[in-house]
Amino acid sequence: MSKKVLVIFGTRPEAIKMAPLVKELKAFSSDFEVRICVTAQHREMLDQVMSFFNLSADYDLDLMKPDQNLFQLTADIVTGLKGVFDTYKPDYTFVHGDTTTTFAASLAAFYSGSRICHIEAGLRTFNKYSPFPEEMNRQLTGRLTDLHFAPTEQSKQNLLRENISEESIQVTGNTVIDALLQSVEKVKSNPSDLIHSLSAKLGNKEMILVTGHRRENHGEGFMRICKALKEIAESYPDIWIVYPVHLNPNVQKPVYSLLGSTDNILLIDPLDYPDFVWMMDRSKLIITDSGGVQEEAPSLGKPVLVMRDTTERPEAILAGTVKLVGTNTETIVTEVQKLITDNEHYEKMSQAHNPYGDGKACARIVKHLMDSVLSETI
Repeated sequence: MSKKVLVIFGTRPEAIKMAPLVKELKAFSSDFEVRICVTAQHREMLDQVMSFFNLSADYDLDLMKPDQNLFQLTADIVTGLKGVFDTYKPDYTFVHGDTTTTFAASLAAFYSGSRICHIEAGLRTFNKYSPFPEEMNRQLTGRLTDLHFAPTEQSKQNLLRENISEESIQVTGNTVIDALLQSVEKVKSNPSDLIHSLSAKLGNKEMILVTGHRRENHGEGFMRICKALKEIAESYPDIWIVYPVHLNPNVQKPVYSLLGSTDNILLIDPLDYPDFVWMMDRSKLIITDSGGVQEEAPSLGKPVLVMRDTTERPEAILAGTVKLVGTNTETIVTEVQKLITDNEHYEKMSQAHNPYGDGKACARIVKHLMDSVLSETI
């Protein structure tokens, strides 16, 4: 008898990392009946990824609202999911990472009696305010989870230190690498009109890709980031800086006011996932505050400077693929200059081993789930 599986996500990064897992689960249709529920914590960017991976939601809470706050979003997710759990009654509920959807869905699954499977479990900064609210979303989800799928050995050790049973933890690698490797060739073989347009504009010049959206950087943090980017652009007029600007007004306002008139800074709308994959592959280096990019870029040989003071992904720092630069203007400028002018330093970062996986995480997750189901029925 097949087991009912409910996969819940709400943001673009979750959708990217869950897409290859959904496909792997559906490949075992005699063992698992799979349904997708989206909260649409992010709407437009989520829909783009769903389309690229040919996924459709069986349940859509459609919770995206202007100026959404964490209080209302958390409550809306928990109450909205009650009907889904009452109707479908899943045996297993899969959540991913550290979003508000992740924590609220885990709580709802716990209330419903469904066994919780946490993908990308065990990442920690041990600072509950950084990143906010993601660090506590992860920790609280970890207390509710039944099966922890940790991307690295370090993540497993973090869970063990929190007295999580070792039998419930499986080290799998990160599903984002599965998604990336599946997507790169697809994008190359069928580039979008936007890729053709950007390629023509960039020409043969080197390009720095920038992404930034974290709550803890809003305000003064983004002012310092923009100052650094402007200084870099003025120092290296033959290098393009391309910044897909997050839709959050707290990001849009400082970025467009401070950088909008700089000739070699290209401010564009947020990119569809395949276009972003192309941009990562096209770039010389990446400046970001994103968690997922810290994992993806090393697989493409791109050094990453992280505009955060802490990271729940220390493996990349130890491997040498990533460096923390915070939002200090001088530090950002100095580290970019080193990567542009010091070839040996650049090669050391770009050729470092990616600690986050080999593209086979989803197969390991599904095998472990099947083993777990079998052990329950014996």
